[in-house]
Amino acid sequence: MSIFMFSAHQFYSTWRIITFKPQKLTPSPLWRLCSCNCHARPDVDLQLNEQKGAANNEVTKTWKKERSSCQPVLDHFDQQYSQELGDLWASARAVLLDRHSWQYGVLLNRFSAVTDITQILQSQGFSTLPMQADGPTSLSNGRTTTVSHSEHQEALDSLSCPFNDSHLQPDSTSHTHVQDFQSDPSLGFPRPSLQCFIHPYPLRFPSQAHRPGQLKQYYILNAASLLPVLALQVRDGEKVLDLCSAPGGKALAVMQCATPEILYCNEPDPHRRNWLAKTLESYIPHSLNSRVVVSALDGRSFGQSEAGTYDKVLVDAPCSNDRSWLYSCSSQQGEQRLKERPRLPGLQAQLLRSALSAVRPGGVVVYSTCTLSSSENYAVVETVLNDCPEAEPEDLWEEIAVPLSRYFTFSPAHPGHGQAHHKASSPQPQNGGVSCSRHRLGILVVPQVGKTWGPMFLSRIRRRK
Repeated sequence: MSIFMFSAHQFYSTWRIITFKPQKLTPSPLWRLCSCNCHARPDVDLQLNEQKGAANNEVTKTWKKERSSCQPVLDHFDQQYSQELGDLWASARAVLLDRHSWQYGVLLNRFSAVTDITQILQSQGFSTLPMQADGPTSLSNGRTTTVSHSEHQEALDSLSCPFNDSHLQPDSTSHTHVQDFQSDPSLGFPRPSLQCFIHPYPLRFPSQAHRPGQLKQYYILNAASLLPVLALQVRDGEKVLDLCSAPGGKALAVMQCATPEILYCNEPDPHRRNWLAKTLESYIPHSLNSRVVVSALDGRSFGQSEAGTYDKVLVDAPCSNDRSWLYSCSSQQGEQRLKERPRLPGLQAQLLRSALSAVRPGGVVVYSTCTLSSSENYAVVETVLNDCPEAEPEDLWEEIAVPLSRYFTFSPAHPGHGQAHHKASSPQPQNGGVSCSRHRLGILVVPQVGKTWGPMFLSRIRRRK
């Protein structure tokens, strides 16, 4: 193993890029084809207008060029998901086709001062998404914020007004103690705390531009993408591998949850690896560089070179990203993606097996995708479990689906449900804490009106000691 500094651009100079001399593999065309991530950045952002000479930075709506849905992809989804999801597909379809209805979460960065951002979010009707089973909470008063339609319109109007420039600038310090959190005296940073603000309406908070040497205060994301990190249950001092890490949102969330001994962020694709490095540089202070490492190995070989090394492994696998694929640039691109789609489960199974080899006995692997496809979700997990007798699935229904069902719609779908027509699930705790076997392979978040989060599938597997 050789360690070198990647210095092609300024923002990479502080991150270690690791290559593995033996078995260094070139990413396959399939990996490149599926390497987009719908949870990384919103299609629509509110950005600061920074024209020279402007008296104030005006928050303006900058819409990407409107793109209609790709008909071949939509037809394919209609055929597949109407069978797999039944009644849930009609409402999920409506959400996916209406990008103006999509909601976005605001993940706070514990390494930057966020008091001013917290106050702005609360004034606009945002509330914190509870990350524990304690029930809904709000940072301001311990209650979930309810916003009426008129209040929502006021929030939209106020976001069209100028903010003070200092409110939305990336923080210039790396070690600011934030009064909202208790600090970790051993490291000089605020105590780990995963705090994500959400809004009941599709209100898009302004994103922050990358500024070398300055830390951003928050990260805009699909809140469902935090669930795999929540399921991973990272603790301080653990060795963690993010096997398919770019663009880095989940790695950032891991660092909000805990301070691991080491976090390996692996990404074989050079372009996406550069994007990953920029994300890390924008949110993680330089003093933690020795704990966060970017590696460039093909994920399918990681388990061979790093067998039994890690306490926790996250496999956010390349998949047929429903949100992204639905808006393919052309029918030709959409059709090409659909041709490659049957190969995805094989790649995903290889990555999951590699992760189970890389984790230590007793350690945990979380597998996730951002597709509704059963063949890439439940079927992949079931296939790998059949091949790996040392792997044992852990039911996430009561741990995650039950306490968070107020915020996300979880499908009761499971392998073999085939022609069944399911309705939106309102999970209830089961008597005596007995797990429902149909959820042992994983849980699926399905976008619905008012809860447009997802798609997101997650499964947790423990390697037996």
